[in-house]
Amino acid sequence: MQGSGDLLVMEGPGPLCLACAELDHLVFLGRGDAALTRRAKSASRLWAVVIRFSRSRKRYEGQGLLVEEHALKKAEAECLADADVRARRKARDAERRAGQDEALARSMANGIRRLFPRFPPEEAEAIAQHATLRRSGRVGRSAAANEMKSDPWSSRSLPPSVMGTRDMTICLMSGNERSEARAGVRTNFMTGVKRVRSSSAMRRAKGSKV
Repeated sequence: MQGSGDLLVMEGPGPLCLACAELDHLVFLGRGDAALTRRAKSASRLWAVVIRFSRSRKRYEGQGLLVEEHALKKAEAECLADADVRARRKARDAERRAGQDEALARSMANGIRRLFPRFPPEEAEAIAQHATLRRSGRVGRSAAANEMKSDPWSSRSLPPSVMGTRDMTICLMSGNERSEARAGVRTNFMTGVKRVRSSSAMRRAKGSKV
């Protein structure tokens, strides 16, 4: 393949150049366009994944595909033909996801205010927005968020900010690791929850006796 001397195929005892691996008739398609990649891969009878080792991340990362030239041209023509349709669909999907994210954040903010009536509403909304950020991996995007419905006092279902930003800051400034600081704040929070549960149970017991 012209201009691809830095591409090698790992096979058997060592690497092979594209010509030796009989892949030099393929053309390189870089990553970034999912529709083009999917269509070119589907139309190509022979294809190969191109990877490169990242020294900074210490792992192999995909760079694109090697596909047949006719398959790439066919995919490019198809993508050009329906570009407007895909753009409108992408815009609709983005709007739909934004609505879902807003509903999720509103639900978590309402849950925080329900559990902590004296909690400032603006802080509850800010925490909910932070915790439910898409692709963040935070508690609001995890299965633990569902525990707010079944067990609202569960420490896993609440964002760390609810459990005490001030306490977290003090722990970090004391030289503790972030994981240790979070564990300590969580423990203190659940101790307070147990006291609330105990006092509520005692009040219900006294009420039933009367």
